[in-house]
This record gives sequence, C-alpha cells and structure tokens, in this order.
Amino acid sequence: MIERIDPWIRGKRVLLLGFGREGQSTYHVLRRLRTYKALDIADQSSPKDPPDSDTLWITGPNYQKCLDQYDVVFKSPGIVLEKPYEEYRCQIISQTEVFFQCFRDQIIGITGTKGKSTITTLLYHLLKQAGFDTLLAGNIGIPAFDQMEQVNPDTKIVFELSCHQLEYMTVSPHIAILTNIHEEHLDHYGTMEKYVAAKRRIFTNQQEQDTLFCNIQCLPEEGTCPARLVTAALEEESPSTADIRVFKENNIPQVASCGEMYSIPADKIRLLGMHNYFDIGIVYGVCRMLGMSEAAFTEGLKTYEPLPHRLQFLGEKEGVKYYDDSISTICDTTIQALNTLEDTDTVLIGGMDRGIDYSDLIEYLSDCPVPHIILMEATGKRIYQEIYRCYPDFKNRCRLILAEHLEDAVRRARQLTKPGRSCLLSPAAASYGIFKNFEERGEVFARLVME
Repeated sequence: MIERIDPWIRGKRVLLLGFGREGQSTYHVLRRLRTYKALDIADQSSPKDPPDSDTLWITGPNYQKCLDQYDVVFKSPGIVLEKPYEEYRCQIISQTEVFFQCFRDQIIGITGTKGKSTITTLLYHLLKQAGFDTLLAGNIGIPAFDQMEQVNPDTKIVFELSCHQLEYMTVSPHIAILTNIHEEHLDHYGTMEKYVAAKRRIFTNQQEQDTLFCNIQCLPEEGTCPARLVTAALEEESPSTADIRVFKENNIPQVASCGEMYSIPADKIRLLGMHNYFDIGIVYGVCRMLGMSEAAFTEGLKTYEPLPHRLQFLGEKEGVKYYDDSISTICDTTIQALNTLEDTDTVLIGGMDRGIDYSDLIEYLSDCPVPHIILMEATGKRIYQEIYRCYPDFKNRCRLILAEHLEDAVRRARQLTKPGRSCLLSPAAASYGIFKNFEERGEVFARLVME
C-alpha cells in the first residue's frame, strides 16, 4: 500500500522539513520505497542519533534556507515557513496531504479548537466496538503513514486534524466534523482570521456527495462549503433549529438528531458535562448516518474511557476531590469545567501568556460562587492585574490568590480547599515554556496533589 506514495517522490530530490514523530514516520516509509533521487532532512536541532550515514542533515537557525534546492518538501505540522507558501519554487506537501489524496473517500476528519480528541477517540471506539473495520490516525499521536498498510477498501479512517495539519491542505475528507472555533494559537498565526482559515480547510475542498457536521457557532459562509451541511447546537439557553440539538430535559441529557431522539445514559458513562454531551451528540449523528444501531451506540458509549487531563478525576486526598483539566487552554473550557463541577471550592488558573482575551472568564469568575481562585504564572498575574485595573465591580476580590508556579498553587490549594469539596486545575492557558505540553502539566499536578 505504501507504493501509492511513489508518484510524489520517484526520481525527485526530497527534503523532510522537521524530524519529530511525523518526520521520522515519513523518513522510514520513504526509505522502504527508495525511489527518490535524494532524501535529506532539515531541522533546527541536530539529531541525537542520525538514522543513516548517507542522509544529509541541515540544522541550525538557517535550516529553512535550502528548501528551493529540492523538488519536494514534506513539511511537519507546526513548523512556520519563513516565506509565504506561494513564494517557494519547490512543492511543499505533508504526510497528511498525501494520505488524504490516497484515501479521502474513506476518511472521517475531525477538527476544532476543543473537543476534537474526545470526538475522535469516541467515534473510533464506537465503530470498533460495533464491528466496523476502522483505523485511528492523525493529530491524536498516530502518523498516517504508519497506518497505510492496514487500509482496506471498506476501512473507515478516523483522523484528527490540527490547524497546523490543515493549513495548506488541498483536499478535504468525505465526512468532516468541525466542533468549534475559539481564540487559540495566535502566537503561530498572528491573527484570528488566519487561524479560522486554517480550520475551515477541513471543508473547503469537499464535494457535493460529502458531509460536514458543524457547530452552529462556526458555520461556513454561504457558498464556501459544497458538501451537505449537518448543523449541531448545545442548547443551554434558547432552542435552535440545528439538525443535531443537545439539551437537558428533566435533568437528563438528550440528543435530537435529524428527527430521532436519544437519551444519553449519563449515570452509566464516564464523560462529564454538557460540552461532552455535545460531543456525544455529534458522534451519534455520524454513527447513525453510517448505519450503527442505537443499541450498539449505547453499549459502546458505556465502555468508552475518557482521555486523561480532560476533567479527569484523580482521586481523593484528606477528603478533597482533585480534578485534572490541564487540556484547558482557553476561557471557554475553564467555564465549562466550573459549570460541570458545581462543588468546586478551589480552581487553579494560569500558564503561558499568548495574549488572548480573558474578559469572558473574568466576568464569569465574578459571578461564580467558587470561594478560592488561585492565579499562577504569567496569565494568572495578568488576570489578577486586569481585575484590579479594569473590573471595579468584580465580586469578592478576596477570593483571588496569587501563586508563582504550579507547585506553590497546589500548596495553597491544599491549605484552603474544604473536605467534601473539589479542587480543579483548569488553567485557561497554554503550558509551553513552563512544561513540555499539557500532558506533563497534568502529570505534575497529579503528583503534587497525591504525594
């Protein structure tokens, strides 16, 4: 099956731009084919263990200056090109682009600022449990080329897509899911408009026979999506006319999907909160469209294990319940977490400052009843200063507690949180520059509260 990559590399000088997980995956697959004229690697960092002696390594601050010396450049996600894409003479592609060119009719692609990993893993789990031939790939941590040999004609490929993977894509999946769009990654894109444009590439190259499941919060502009549109809405306030509606009736979460009603068995599943019930609603719509029975859907839902660091219950210590929501890097997800955990006594907020607007979170915190709001790192200090400078009516400011780093914040939380209540890490900020990623931040939090 990897032979399908051959037209992109045969007889050509090929450069891998970036040698992380995806770059290494591309390297090993291309080395098996060996139909290129040359295969070299450019990365800012030098390799610890060069994979092959006949591979030219280009490293250091000027590692991108060589691109036009090659016919084809496989760019890894997240690398920012030094010039506009159109100014390069070489063909700049990606592993994701090539994989989609080969299998787009079999792909269910998922993107969004938040919720995409939950939808991706939940959909994969449900299809697998129901007996579908299915594969998981993409931004979830599984390079697409690593899955090529397992793709059969009937395989459903569940593919998580980051904005970085979508940025220069010229092909869209047969079934696309756009969960939401919030202010994020402005340190990479510079403007919200560029970030939104990257996300919208999940549907801009769809065809009439394709389907887009889309949150009404980020619907395509008229004429920009050729596919069938299935809209979705979380109805915490007023009802909508969306095709998929998620709401509570008699305190039971419900999904109204294209004329069908489904009651989510909230007391029998591990996903918490209306934002997760919204994800379930979208997945329900996709699964029913693919022919899955309601009974099979429910059975799969009951056995799904949520991903870590997403409102994950860590355990109880000295009567206090601890929750890790380290995945939260924007205001909206912290608000969702606090709405879900109504017994929160202490919340830990803050991380790397990327310049996003915190006014919505500040206004929410003013009205919410959480007794202890611990603000840490650069964004915590910024929120603290903005409240005192710009929000004179902020209610009960004595709830605000400044902490330097996570360790200090946890120490204060252990002193303040009452037994029988919850302590929540939901930073509303990125972890970069402080931790390797949000996973490491969550792991450190777990260690600190339980040691």
